[in-house]
Formats: sequence, structure tokens, C-alpha cells
Amino acid sequence: MTIELDAAARQMRHRLGADFHATTLAVAATGAKMREPAELERTLQEILRRHDPADDLHVFGYGSLMWHPALVHVGQARARVHGWHRCFCLRSLFGRGAPESPGLMLALDRGGSCNGMLLRIPAGQVREELALLWRREMTWGSYDARWVTAWAGATPLPAVTFVVNRGHERYVKGLPLQETVRMIDAGKGGLGTCRSYFDATVAKLRELGIRDGRMEQLHAALQRQ
Repeated sequence: MTIELDAAARQMRHRLGADFHATTLAVAATGAKMREPAELERTLQEILRRHDPADDLHVFGYGSLMWHPALVHVGQARARVHGWHRCFCLRSLFGRGAPESPGLMLALDRGGSCNGMLLRIPAGQVREELALLWRREMTWGSYDARWVTAWAGATPLPAVTFVVNRGHERYVKGLPLQETVRMIDAGKGGLGTCRSYFDATVAKLRELGIRDGRMEQLHAALQRQ
């Protein structure tokens, strides 16, 4: 059964569709680098070459894709990937940050493991849904798409996810706890605050029964602010 899209999801899909060109022009005007459409298409085709078009496709979410996927999908499941961990390691200068109030966003970085959520996209809509997802995640070059093995219980499933581009100018590694907390608390941009992004992610992790020690540590520190 297809999971119904709410009003916020429909609004995001519109922004990634009809409004996307205007959005990218506005952000690019700030000096942000972006991938050209041909590069977006090339990276999408690289991923799709490893996918049988007759099959559904799984996307692994670990941040906002868990609580605001805005994707047409027909199933959700808790899952775990190995070799990557959830980390606030991307400075946000637009969206949920600005040059005068930079924030931090989540990515998957190397090492450890990560519990998150699988979204199953029906075979007939894979191309259309990934095109929207690529605009959302891949336009600014801070993420790279890749295939991972996601374990849903004892079942291994191939899934697409987005890992940090360590060569990107907004990649930050090993920030002290208090600096991470400060930026999450202060970040604010056109899409809202980093704090609301953080709170929604923690709430979804708890709803799924996932305990992420680092996220809980950050939550406790933010509560003391």
C-alpha cells in the first residue's frame, strides 16, 4: 500500500519540481557551488546501472528522510548499515543556516554503524522519485550517493543512501561537543532552524526504538542551553 503524502511532503515535492530552478538561482547567488544538471544525471545513471528496473528500490534514511521523506513509497522498515555512522559534519549556510547564522546538518561519515529507516520505492516510480531525491540531496555537492547493504533484522537488502563528500568545503570533522551544540542551536535559514531538524530526528529515532548515544548526548547538552 502506498504511504500517503501529507501537505508538507507535497509542498517539498513542488519546491523540488516547479520551484527548483528559482531556488537554485537564489542559493547560487550566495556563492554556493552546485552540480550541473549533466553531473546530476550522470551520478543518477551510475546508481541505476546497478538496479534491476523490474524491482522495487530501497533508500536508507538517517536524518530528515526518516521523518520527512516526501517520496512515494510503499513500505518502511527499521534497518542498520555498517561502515558508516550518523554525524553532524556539514556546515549549513542555506536551508537551515545562513552565512550570519550557520548551522550543522547530518551526513553519514566513515566508520562504525548507523540505525535508520528503509523506504521502499515501487519499481514503476523509481526513476521519477530518485530524480526528485537527487535534486534534494545531490545538487550542492556535499553528499555522494552510493549503494550500501542495509540489514532489516537478519535480512540484507541493497539500498541507496547519501554519504558525506569529505572533499567538500562545508565538511567539518571532529567538532567539539559544545561547538556542535552551539551551531545546532543557532543555525537558522529559509527552511527553518537546525534545532527543529535535530529535534525531529531525535523524536523519530525514539519512535523507531533506536537509541543513538551521540544524538542523546547532544540532546542532553541542548536541553542545558
